[in-house]
Amino acid sequence: MAFGASTAIAGDAAAGKAKSAVCAACHGANGMAAIKTYPNLAGQNKEYLVSSLKAYKAKQRTGGMAAIMQAQAAGLSDADIENLAEYYSSLK
Repeated sequence: MAFGASTAIAGDAAAGKAKSAVCAACHGANGMAAIKTYPNLAGQNKEYLVSSLKAYKAKQRTGGMAAIMQAQAAGLSDADIENLAEYYSSLK
């Protein structure tokens, strides 16, 4: 049986929280950015976060703060991306 691109892999929110320390510098410790030029991540759709991080990692997203995000995403594994997305999507 083939699975479509929308098949989500379960992430580990606790591992995502542990990995999120570097994200907090721009996106806030609770996923709510204090600076308006940075997006809030708390409560964001998990699939959107996964696709965005993978696009930054592949250098497919450009403009704005893309250079910073490309550098941050470059060192993330697929598991890291899933875990970060699970964590931020779980915040309200």
